[in-house]
Amino acid sequence: SGCVLHRKENLSRRFLLFVLVSSGLSPTLPSSGKTKSKNPYDEKRLLEQNKRRQKENNAPEDFPNFIREGFEVKVVTSEDYRKSDSGLIYRDYEVGKGDCPKAGQQVTFHYIGYNESGRRIDSTYLQGVPARIRMGTNAVVPGFEEGIRAMRPGGKRRIIIPPELGPPVGPSTFFSSKQFEVFDIELLSIQNCQRRTIAFYSDV
Repeated sequence: SGCVLHRKENLSRRFLLFVLVSSGLSPTLPSSGKTKSKNPYDEKRLLEQNKRRQKENNAPEDFPNFIREGFEVKVVTSEDYRKSDSGLIYRDYEVGKGDCPKAGQQVTFHYIGYNESGRRIDSTYLQGVPARIRMGTNAVVPGFEEGIRAMRPGGKRRIIIPPELGPPVGPSTFFSSKQFEVFDIELLSIQNCQRRTIAFYSDV
């Protein structure tokens, strides 16, 4: 009879455990070892990792930091940076003099482009020739044109372009569509544009 009672008691316990588990009220069972839990998002570790990569890529000392967790990115900058309503982040090192460029005008400028790791992607200084674009013609990504539109000749500015103001998705672009872009820009000059026609040839 003792064996029968013991078996009935075990069956009752199993039935009770099944009811609790199926109803979401599972009891806390004793554990013989430590349970390995998932580590929380370590912001400090990711920040140090980004700083280390930037140092390896010889990024400028005051380069912004990017704390990336999957598709979520936190930009860490000094208090000298400002953020526009569109999400563009910028810092003026030199303001420059004169008027800002308007749509239809041509701007001449130097730039250095970086990715989030501080790796230099492109530079007109290395090419030895400044870049030229006409404003308002969608010649560059929206964030870049917005950043240069508020500059004056002689001005130097760093802009941080979020993905939504960056290049379109595609393998032909310098940057990943999910990454921020950083540009150091030096605006050299602004010129008015006029249409020129010579015989059958016409340009601006």
